[in-house]
Amino acid sequence: MNQAVFLDRDGTINIEVNYLNNVDQLKLIDGTAKAIQMLNNKGFKVIVFTNQAAIARGYLTEDYLSVIHKEMKRILESQNAYIDAIYYCPHHPTAGDGVYTRTCDCRKPNPGMLLQAAQELDIDLSASYTVGDKMSDLAVGNAVHCKNILVRTGYGKEAEKEIPNYNFQPDYVADHLLAAAKWILEHNQGRHQNDSAKS
Repeated sequence: MNQAVFLDRDGTINIEVNYLNNVDQLKLIDGTAKAIQMLNNKGFKVIVFTNQAAIARGYLTEDYLSVIHKEMKRILESQNAYIDAIYYCPHHPTAGDGVYTRTCDCRKPNPGMLLQAAQELDIDLSASYTVGDKMSDLAVGNAVHCKNILVRTGYGKEAEKEIPNYNFQPDYVADHLLAAAKWILEHNQGRHQNDSAKS
């Protein structure tokens, strides 16, 4: 089975702009491509999982979201960094008044996106990691036994203050995705060494 690193998008990979709905707003956070490249090189599946309630709210369409994601992948690939898959939730339980306005299993903090990825890409969730700038990102990982990392970019500094209000803790708090990737690689190396010692 594969190991994965599940990355939130806004505020983790790219600069948070509050409902990114134009490709011109897409700006990667410094160090993002290097972080993803490091994970690529160690054989992790790098998967984006993102709530996109902007679709339910009518701020953009699914077709235009694919344009944004294509550009994000192009920028990363120009720096030798690769995303294996992108999963998104276009729904919202109350916003809008169309087909996207409904309660679903995929909207964070529900784990539907990770469960779908695990099934489609043969991922061992208990050996995988989630990285995000909100506790709702980490709640997804916690629900399926991933290790969880909060980054201080995006809304992360505010989220860090909320940690005592939750019944679980991040496994690590990192200043940014690059620091998170370094921690993952160190932690994972230690995990493999422990597995070797047991065998």
